[in-house]
Amino acid sequence: MSQLLRRVEALLPLAEALCRALREEVRKLGFADASIIIPGPDAATYRFDRDPALGTDSLVGEWRDSQGQRCGMLLFHADGSFFAEHDVIQLHPANPRWFVEAVNAWGRDGDIRAEPRLMPVVA
Repeated sequence: MSQLLRRVEALLPLAEALCRALREEVRKLGFADASIIIPGPDAATYRFDRDPALGTDSLVGEWRDSQGQRCGMLLFHADGSFFAEHDVIQLHPANPRWFVEAVNAWGRDGDIRAEPRLMPVVA
């Protein structure tokens, strides 16, 4: 088994927890269950990427849409920190003054925090 596959396998429980956190943010915003699909970590394509600040390899997983454009990512740093995001790109379902660009989740050592990334709608 390659080093990349071993790392992906080792981080799978955390990646699944990040996906759940992203889905929960979408749900809390009030979107219908099927309107925003956050795929599981198994749908991502993974690679190592050098972290310029730490000089270590980070594991990056990316989700792509049907046109091949990146629509989300999972990022795991060697220091135990992590980040995930997925595009929403829709008006807020409960407050049309806000546009929901994406949902984000981040943390370290299993402590996950999440929030939407909102932009005001200019009339």
